[in-house]
Parts: sequence; structure tokens; C-alpha cells
Amino acid sequence: MMPGDRIEFRAPDEKLTGFGGESLARLASASGDIALILSPDGRILDVSFAKGDPTGSGQDGWIGRNWADLVASDSQPKISLMLDAAATTDAPKWRQVNHPTNNGDVPVRYLAVGSGNGGNVVAIGQDLRAASALQQKLIQTQQLLERDYLKLRQAEARYRMLFDLDSEAVIIIDAETRRIREANPAAASLAKVKPGVLVNRALSSLIKPADHDALFAHLGMAAAADDAEAVAVHLTSGKDVGVSATAFRQDRTAFFLVRLLTKSTVQGADAQPMRDLIERLPDGFVLTDAKLAITSANAAFVDLAEEVSAARLKGASLGDYLGRSGIDADLIVDQIREHGVVRNITSVLRGRNGAVEDVEVSAVAAPTVEGDGFGFSIRSIGRRARELPPQPKDMPRSVEQLTELVGRMSLKDIVRESTDLIERLCIEAALEYTSDNRASAAEILGVSRQSLYSKLHRHGLGNLVGEEE
Repeated sequence: MMPGDRIEFRAPDEKLTGFGGESLARLASASGDIALILSPDGRILDVSFAKGDPTGSGQDGWIGRNWADLVASDSQPKISLMLDAAATTDAPKWRQVNHPTNNGDVPVRYLAVGSGNGGNVVAIGQDLRAASALQQKLIQTQQLLERDYLKLRQAEARYRMLFDLDSEAVIIIDAETRRIREANPAAASLAKVKPGVLVNRALSSLIKPADHDALFAHLGMAAAADDAEAVAVHLTSGKDVGVSATAFRQDRTAFFLVRLLTKSTVQGADAQPMRDLIERLPDGFVLTDAKLAITSANAAFVDLAEEVSAARLKGASLGDYLGRSGIDADLIVDQIREHGVVRNITSVLRGRNGAVEDVEVSAVAAPTVEGDGFGFSIRSIGRRARELPPQPKDMPRSVEQLTELVGRMSLKDIVRESTDLIERLCIEAALEYTSDNRASAAEILGVSRQSLYSKLHRHGLGNLVGEEE
């Protein structure tokens, strides 16, 4: 019902007796969706709906019932307050009550007015469902704005943390005035001033006058292109740096992000192409610490090790993949510590899924700031090894020769011959594998050095005269 609309009631009868002109005028001037005529004790005598009954029970479900029985229990005290106030000359107050329905509570805002004659009460109600829906939408919009604002603050906090913790000196300047808007602590340290002092200073005040023309020319090129080459300048603090500017816009204002490149920064940038090259090498490349724990590996080694990514390899022992566990890798490290470098050591690489690949290993000492380290170049030679023709060896006795002894020698003598054959073959293989390093060969065979020398004497292997001397 809109303001000014007349409320239509059923034909007057004895229940409406006692209403004067003043009450009817007040009722007509009131605006609402529900109009109730109540007895002094709150019983509904008549009802009119401007837009239909919001509760769905109809007029017959209202007339004759107590008004308080049609509202929720928490709203019943408000009904009593409105009826008590209507019996006095106090100014009436609007109060919101809830009518329970099968589809939830319906909020209605009521104003109860005394009729002034006979004690009857007129109550005008306004359906608040539309206002409630609008209010709910407003709350949701406000919550959405608060979440967006929180995300913005978090993003700004992350930006500020990265900006302040960056070891590279970074300055943001206004493109029009060339004055500094922001500068991180690294830039303040490079300029030898306290953090915050650089804000609102001219960028040219940090650079010696002789280099101003080069600086302004570089800023002009940076405004026109994204790949302007850095220019070398001298800071008033005495530092020699390279200036690299990048133009960007924010809030319809042009800015420059200026990086002050020191020698260490340039060296780090120059090392990036080398890192990219190592990553694309077809041979595996691994860096380890002094205990052979992998610190980094390129994609080729990740493939050889049958791992998902280089991150899965970080911290793992190289000995778990290279050679026989705990033997080949340790022997290579011993050789590196003795000679500084090893080349073309034949070994095997075991993948995580059980595949075994013949490889050739070269390694070098690679000290880091954390301490000793090693670099390994690992090349797969599986195909090359398969293509090489087998090399005949001068064996003391072949297996065929040993089987031919059956019937001419006792089993005990044949077993002794076989044992000597296997022992000699293993010693020769160990010496060949370790490049004739007797100590390493003894370690591989699991015997003492004295026992190995004794076996070498017995089989007549190696040049033992020099060692005896």
C-alpha cells in the first residue's frame, strides 16, 4: 500500500461500533500492507490486506484470534507493549514482529494506535521482506568489499615485504617530476643514507652532475621502449652502478621503476645464461655438498634418475643413484680430493624405478660459500657400450677347459682350479676398474690390503717389485 491509499474494510457491523471520525482519519492517513482492528485485550476484530496475506492464512485465519498468538514467541512481548501504549496518550512507536509461516518467518513492522472511543485499537503493519532482502544484499556486498579490501591489503603487504627485503637497490620515481616516490633499504644503503630519507628527492641528486645527461637520455629511451640498455653512472656516494629503468602506469600516472645494478648484481645476471645452458645439456649435471647430498641437478640427470623433478632429488645422496651403493661415489670423491679432478670414470646409474644405465663420470671440486662441494658430469654410454665389440681376454682357463677335466681330476682339484680362476678374474676386474689403485681395489673386493698383495703374489699379477721396495 502506498501513502495516500485508502484501506478498504468489510461492511461495518457491531464489531466496529464506537469508532469515531478521528480514528478513521488516523487510519486513512496511515500507510501499510496490513490493517488490524483490535479489541482492548488484543483480539482481532477485523483485518485488511493491501497486497494479500503474507502469512497465507487469509482473513478467516486472523479474525477472532489473539494478535499475540499469530507472532513468534520472541515477538509476543512487543505486542503487549504496543497494546499498553495504545491505551495511553503516549506517542506510538513502530515495532518489528515476526509472523511464523511454513516458509520461514515474515517480518512485519507495526504501529498500534488507540481509537479514542470504546478502547479499540488500530494497528498498521508494513511488510519488511523486500527491505530485509535489500538489507541482506547490502550486508553481502559489504562483506564482499571487506574481503576484497583484505586481499588488497595482503597483496600490498607481500609487495612491501619483497620490496624491502630485495637485495637489489630499487627506486620508483615519478616520470614527470623525476622525484623519488619509494626506495627500498638496499637503495638507501647504496646511497649511504637512512631508510626513508630518499623519498621526494630528485633522482638526479643521487648521481654526479657529469652523468646527468646519460641518466636523462636513458629515462627517455625507457619511456619509449621496454628493452633500453642500462647506463653506467657514478653515485654521489662514490659507488659506480648501472641504471636500468622500466616505465609503467598506475592511476593514470606514469612512473619509472629504476634498478641500481652493482657489480655483484651484473655478475649474477651474467651467470643466468650459463645456468640455462647447463639446464639444457644432454648430459646429466649434479652439484653436491661435501657429504654428497644433492643440492641441484639439471633435467638430464632427473631423467636418468627417473625422478619427477629436481626438487625430489634435493637432499638425496648421490651414492643412492651412482655406482654400487657407497663404493663408486666414495672412490670418485677420494680421487677428487687427491687430484682435484677425475675424468671418464665408467660406472652405472640406478634409477628410482630400478633401471640401470651405463654412464661415464667426470667430476671436479666445487667449493661454495657453505663449504666444500663437488660437481659431477654424468654421460650415458649405454648405447656406445653395446656397440663395442667384445674384447677377448687371456684367461688362465676357460669354463670349457675346466669341464673337460671331469674324469681326469678329482672334484676337489677341479673346484680349487675354479676358485683360483674366479679369484684372479675378480682381482683383475677390480684393478682395471680402479685404474690399478690397490687400496681402492682391496676396498671393492672387501679384503685387506695385505690379503690383496698376497693374492697378487700367488697369481703373479701386477708389478709388485716397486711396492715391495
